[in-house]
Amino acid sequence: MTKPSLPELLHAAVTAVGGTERPGQVAMAEAVEEAIDGGSHLLVQAGTGTGKSLGYLVPALAHGERVVVATATLALQRQLVERDLPRTVDALHPLLRRRPEFAMLKGRSNYLCLHRLHEGVPQDEEEGLFDQFEAAAPASKLGQDLLRMRDWADETETGDRDDLTPGVSDRAWSQVSVSSRECLGATKCAYGAECFAETARERAKLSEVVVTNHALLAIDAIEGAPVLPQHEVLIVDEAHELVSRVTGVATGELTPGQVNRAVRRAAKLVNEKAADQLQTAAEGFERLMELALPGRLEEIPEDLGYALMALRDACRTVISAIGTTRDKSVQDEDAVRKQALASVESVHDVAERITNGSEWDVVWYERHEPRGGAAYRPSGASLRVAPMSVSGLLREKLFTDRSVVLTSATLKLGGDFNGVGASLGLAPEGTEGEDVPQWKGVDVGSPFDYRKQGILYVAKHLARPARDGDRGDMLDELTELIQAAGGRTLGLFSSMRAAQLAAEELRSRIPEYPILLQGEETLGELIKNFAADPRTCLFGTLSLWQGVDVPGPSCQLVVMDKIPFPRPDDPLISARQKAVEEAGGNGFMAVAATHAALLMAQGAGRLVRASGDRGVVAVLDQRLATARYGSYLKASLPDFWFTTDRNQVRKSLAAIDAKARQTEAAGQAESG
Repeated sequence: MTKPSLPELLHAAVTAVGGTERPGQVAMAEAVEEAIDGGSHLLVQAGTGTGKSLGYLVPALAHGERVVVATATLALQRQLVERDLPRTVDALHPLLRRRPEFAMLKGRSNYLCLHRLHEGVPQDEEEGLFDQFEAAAPASKLGQDLLRMRDWADETETGDRDDLTPGVSDRAWSQVSVSSRECLGATKCAYGAECFAETARERAKLSEVVVTNHALLAIDAIEGAPVLPQHEVLIVDEAHELVSRVTGVATGELTPGQVNRAVRRAAKLVNEKAADQLQTAAEGFERLMELALPGRLEEIPEDLGYALMALRDACRTVISAIGTTRDKSVQDEDAVRKQALASVESVHDVAERITNGSEWDVVWYERHEPRGGAAYRPSGASLRVAPMSVSGLLREKLFTDRSVVLTSATLKLGGDFNGVGASLGLAPEGTEGEDVPQWKGVDVGSPFDYRKQGILYVAKHLARPARDGDRGDMLDELTELIQAAGGRTLGLFSSMRAAQLAAEELRSRIPEYPILLQGEETLGELIKNFAADPRTCLFGTLSLWQGVDVPGPSCQLVVMDKIPFPRPDDPLISARQKAVEEAGGNGFMAVAATHAALLMAQGAGRLVRASGDRGVVAVLDQRLATARYGSYLKASLPDFWFTTDRNQVRKSLAAIDAKARQTEAAGQAESG
């Protein structure tokens, strides 16, 4: 029997998901097949609506070797595992004569831990060991969440936090989950045979396609202890996010709270001398942190150096002491010991890393305002360390021993792939050399006609935005644009403060257009309400730039208040810029402009989500039209029709609004 051709397989898969084949999808599938067969690497930009998940799944499944697909967002992981993969496997089964298995795999702390659930959390010294279900008042939100999770544990097949709806706070989840360091290990744990995390790992080992997230991919690459099963092909979707996720995993943090927790957990397991040594080191560190001022530490101050060495040495003493003592009076001793070790080791590792002082690391102090809610964080200072760049790490760990395909709607910045390629550790496309990974960049375009469907408007007449300056003229412009559009506006702001000020001001100026603000509801709820009423506007900040998918008349105006350059006082970004400059490059273009281009491309991508969408992307920052770097940023955006004529834009918005109202009225008449 002849092997089915790629076009046959793609046709079967597209038909199964109820889609239509698009030239871009076919071009993408062919490029992916070529990269996999040739053992080379591919960067493929595929615009919204291309159907890129099938564009890589079909050639990957046809190849027959194990594939890992890593994505940045939960929504895409869900879509792959619950929709795209089941349908594609069913469609390809008769042609391939096999049924590829697939599985989802995440980091251990994403799964409910049965040991924690049933045995309780080994608590800190002053609280003793207790049952967290009895200790949390049943009427409290925490108590209710814990009881709900106990019931859920009996029903769930996966134990995956993301399958628990509604979700729970980080604080509640931490009562029933463990990090990989805190885990007793399947052989030592009384619940090892039923463990959700172990089951997920076993399933992944038996599967041809493993869907995971960027964070687990980074852990797998950095920590050297393989978490993912061996694989011949790696596909990174939403690849524009990869560098920041890997940086996040490679960043270490020390706070007084975290150090004190390690002291409390270790105190009951070691001799008095070791416990006192750690306690003294912790107090010295805490005193220094009270005086810490935010900002980069180009050199470690002498007093901080001594405090970190004291902390590192005390942690070492405690780690070896924990290994040699046993205490039968401690209930559930193994779990208590493992949790204490995990706490002390993580303090030791960060203290040692900063003390060793690699030239490739950036160290800085950060101050936090207290924050409540799901991401609860007390106020205070933290000491952080992050790699100057993860490109070398990615080149070494990602692009050897397998074929890598990276895809996203935004990989081409300023007109080529080399900027994103460099951040991933790749030499410019076409560079030959012995240890140089060979790669190709392919832009398969978009099924949308951007020049007919959208306008890019730059408000050139506005004053140049100054940092934290008054932007009354910008708010006047925004008010008029929203009125012309009849609502239907997604406002993307460069800071939460700017979003809040604009929402407050416009709620009083134009009360007839409801304004939703990020943070006042869950993101899911906000997007649902925004989509439901065309007169409604939604304002938010950077995290909204990538999470909103609202096709149709509810989103016909996307406004960016200003070019989203990183803050000039961001220690990591400024260190990266300086390093590029010292190497003879243009630090601003390589770091700040690339960062802004990526966010603007993602933000502008919110406008046209379907072939019938029409609208305007309005940038209320004259620099896009007047500054030298403006052309680079514009070349990173979809190819919209461009204007700086404010009257023209108001007319266009009014016409789009009138057409949408007409369609809505016709729809109501039909249903009535």
